[in-house]
Amino acid sequence: MSARRSLMLALPLVVAGFAPLPALAADILVFAAASMRGALDQVAAAWQAETGHSVTLSYAGSSALARQIIAGAPADIFISAAPAWMDVVAGEGLLAAGSRVDLLGNRLVLIGHGAAVGSEDAEEGGAEGAAEGAAEGGAEGLADIGPADAAGVADLSAGYELAARLGDGRLAMALVDAVPAGQYGKAGLQALGLWDGVAAQVAQADNVRAALALVATGEAPMGVVYASDALAEPAVQVLAIFPEGSHAPITYPAALLTDAAPEAEGFLQALQAPAAGAIFEAHGFEVRGFEPLERQ
Repeated sequence: MSARRSLMLALPLVVAGFAPLPALAADILVFAAASMRGALDQVAAAWQAETGHSVTLSYAGSSALARQIIAGAPADIFISAAPAWMDVVAGEGLLAAGSRVDLLGNRLVLIGHGAAVGSEDAEEGGAEGAAEGAAEGGAEGLADIGPADAAGVADLSAGYELAARLGDGRLAMALVDAVPAGQYGKAGLQALGLWDGVAAQVAQADNVRAALALVATGEAPMGVVYASDALAEPAVQVLAIFPEGSHAPITYPAALLTDAAPEAEGFLQALQAPAAGAIFEAHGFEVRGFEPLERQ
């Protein structure tokens, strides 16, 4: 039992001769994949306003979060961007039995800084054409990304001249051997036969939002991120969408940890409610059926 739980149990619930004390607001600590920043902030704010409890959100790459949990970090809920890292935590016996759910899905996209880097509009029309390309295929088109392709944005294919379009620039990606977005991206590029041509130019970042920032600031002309990340950043442009089947399905499992505060279950349930689903969809995520997985 953690020191935090021991302290809470030590507090008297009833003082002799007086009515029971009112329930105290709880502070829920959620470890969440970096790509959920923004959407999860909004869901948490709504739940806090409704319940009076507070939610502290700690964002990082799923691999880093899993390792922190295994090392003893006192989180209540873990939301990973890949089942594999949730499996690692489950293997350590740290998930509350029966609490794991597949919460969300996502798509993987190739992005460029500002207007579409290497697009026909940018190459043929200079700055004016680039601006038009950004207007036609920017955040408004990206909002349509889901089970179907975004309007006006093609699937990435083996014929895409990624190395040529990248030139001497860098391709920003999350850590390709540890962080889900990087792992999905590397697998997708390998499946399409594009990895070998750009592997030496990959700039690896600690998490997908850090990779997004490299492209947004122009430090890297192109990058691989989730569709939800691209939608959150107006300074990037979606160039292509990774086709389904080029990498494993992107799934975000969520679960209570064994030492979770009782109130954490309420927040996990709120994440699966229609109101939260609408927020997640507005931020570019795919909402799943929320069916519980088998008991850990």
